[in-house]
Amino acid sequence: MKPKKQIVVVGGGFAGISIVKKIDTSLFDVLLIDRLNHHQFQPLFYQVATSQIEPSSISFPLRYVFRRNKSIWIRLAKVEKVDIENNTINTSIGDFKYDYLVLAMGCKTNFFGNEEISKHALTLKTTYDAITIRNHILQTFEDIINSGDRDKQVLQNIVIVGAGPTGVELAGSFAEIKSSILPKDYHRIDFSKLKIILIEGSKNILNNMSAKTHADSRRYLEKLGVDIMTETNVKTYNGEILTTNTGLEIKTKTVIWAAGVIANTVNGIPQESLKRGNRLKVNRINKLEGVENIFVIGDMAYMETPKYPMGHPQVANVAINQGKLLAENLKNIEKGKPTAEYEYTDLGALATIGRNKAVVDFRFLHLRGYFAWLIWMFLHLMLILNVRNKLIIFINWSWAYITKNTALRIILKDNK
Repeated sequence: MKPKKQIVVVGGGFAGISIVKKIDTSLFDVLLIDRLNHHQFQPLFYQVATSQIEPSSISFPLRYVFRRNKSIWIRLAKVEKVDIENNTINTSIGDFKYDYLVLAMGCKTNFFGNEEISKHALTLKTTYDAITIRNHILQTFEDIINSGDRDKQVLQNIVIVGAGPTGVELAGSFAEIKSSILPKDYHRIDFSKLKIILIEGSKNILNNMSAKTHADSRRYLEKLGVDIMTETNVKTYNGEILTTNTGLEIKTKTVIWAAGVIANTVNGIPQESLKRGNRLKVNRINKLEGVENIFVIGDMAYMETPKYPMGHPQVANVAINQGKLLAENLKNIEKGKPTAEYEYTDLGALATIGRNKAVVDFRFLHLRGYFAWLIWMFLHLMLILNVRNKLIIFINWSWAYITKNTALRIILKDNK
């Protein structure tokens, strides 16, 4: 019997999970390497950060996901280097041989080289980040109660930098809990003085969506009381004062940075493969150019096609479908069959701004309001990995919708 080939997949995000679930384990043994022991559902991080759902609802242990397949091995490790000549990947727990290597390590927050901002701003790229924001926001309100009038101003400004879907959804959620939930917990705080400020460098919020979406989302946020500053860039933030390119200074203890991402990198990959945003150039079957047995999928991959000459958008749909197709192509390569080229079909974009408020752009249709909000909820529920978590999130959403409240405002901190 022909021995199985070894596939090493690095990263348990949408792309990594997608390929591992579809790999033909009669042909391959699979080693999945990640620094975390769970898959994180990033589209709902903002709901953890704003105390709407628990982190366990959107976190899926990798060993549980693949518990029924003994051909899939899982190791928690940090990847340090790829040794292309010896077909070996060096990690914090040792070296592993591969016949095929699949890099699916996703992205990290892009501070555009500003180290001072990176030291003081909060980010939202992991479940831990979401819990950190939740802790910080709740502790901020405790501090407001205990502070004098002179100190309150720096605590009462919440600044979100970047008005893509993450920034817009955060701003909308904070605005809603400010008006309907937090006043019930903190009776002595004057929430009319709490400002939620959304800063965006481009001309519009949700800039990659349609003109109708630009207008609808801005109107929804302004109605919720969010201060929006477009065509504005952040120059500095020292932990207490944020300065913009217009010279405006904002006193704040809370800056959440959602202004961009940059692909994760790994040592050993040829420098000529690096493209814009640290993405790695691949061909139409996601094979790293110049290397026969290394593939890159998801946010790390830079694939030029006639429809997308500057690479595909870094969204879950691309990552999932590249993973599925690569699993099929690896099987075809092993069997000597033709491979299929990847082509992205844009099914549309969507974002939610709050209760009964969302915007959806399909190819020939724009929707807003309650119906768009229902579509947003349905599509996100369908992406959740298992039925139990779908049910838990649906119950949480239903309870919050009926009561206009949740009971998840718990500060989790290390006593040390």
